Amino acid sequence: MSIEHLVRMVNDISDYFRSEPDRSAAIAGVSNHLKKYWDPRMRRQIIAHLGEHGGEGLSELGQASVAKLRELDAAQSAG
Repeated sequence: MSIEHLVRMVNDISDYFRSEPDRSAAIAGVSNHLKKYWDPRMRRQIIAHLGEHGGEGLSELGQASVAKLRELDAAQSAG
């Protein structure tokens, strides 16, 4: 899948959670959605985009959520 499409999808999901008054809950909502519903290849691709390109095109909430997703995936791999 193209990175542009993945970025757009993350931003759309982030837009949904943006109304959450608790920022940490919004980040958790987006990252949990990505963890639960996205194929592992899609998750790896968006995490790589964050690392290699600073998450270019991602909203601020999207960037924070992908960073959280990266932490979740790393913790699962370690555990």
